[in-house]
Amino acid sequence: MRSESPQHLGHGSRWDTAGVLLSAPAPGEVLDFAAIFGNARPVELEIGSGKGTFLLARAAARPEVNFLGVEWAKAYAAYCADRFRRHGLSNVRMMHADATHLVRVSIPPASLSKVHIYFPDPWPKTRHHRRRSIQKPFLSDLRNVLMLGGQLLIVTDHFEYACHIQRALHEAKGFLRVPFPEMADKDHELVGTNFERKYIAQGRPFYNFALLRYA
Repeated sequence: MRSESPQHLGHGSRWDTAGVLLSAPAPGEVLDFAAIFGNARPVELEIGSGKGTFLLARAAARPEVNFLGVEWAKAYAAYCADRFRRHGLSNVRMMHADATHLVRVSIPPASLSKVHIYFPDPWPKTRHHRRRSIQKPFLSDLRNVLMLGGQLLIVTDHFEYACHIQRALHEAKGFLRVPFPEMADKDHELVGTNFERKYIAQGRPFYNFALLRYA
């Protein structure tokens, strides 16, 4: 997810992240979600949680589901963890980590019911396209960690990146495109992230992808 500068969040000394912010796994470590959450409920992953607005609403609305947010910006990960703790949410955790590596190495196969990727950085310059998170190898890794019938949900406001995603999905195996499910509380929103609300005000179009793992 694209992130604004975390400096405007203020000084992190006031954030209480106890019990919510997880340490990144040690080399070779595989996450044990039952141990992390204390139950065997379904787990959804959000990659690039930003300020945590989507996860906050989603976790509050779905107490029967566990949620893990992964954020590369350390300040945002801590900010989200403190935000979730203050709202008393026991079914959500945050982690400061490289999501690409985490998915490939540390998330158990067929362990996730949904993966959310909303407004990832489009890296618009041609020389930076290789930095885009959604590439064919990553889609293969995401398919591996989704359970059969699980869904990968992606939203972007960037047309060229949407075309790139479409091409990558065409080459990926094991996914079936399905209608995008209802994710936001407000009728005019797809998922209710901060970036979506900002871009709605700017009149930008959105491009969404809902992929079901069938094999």
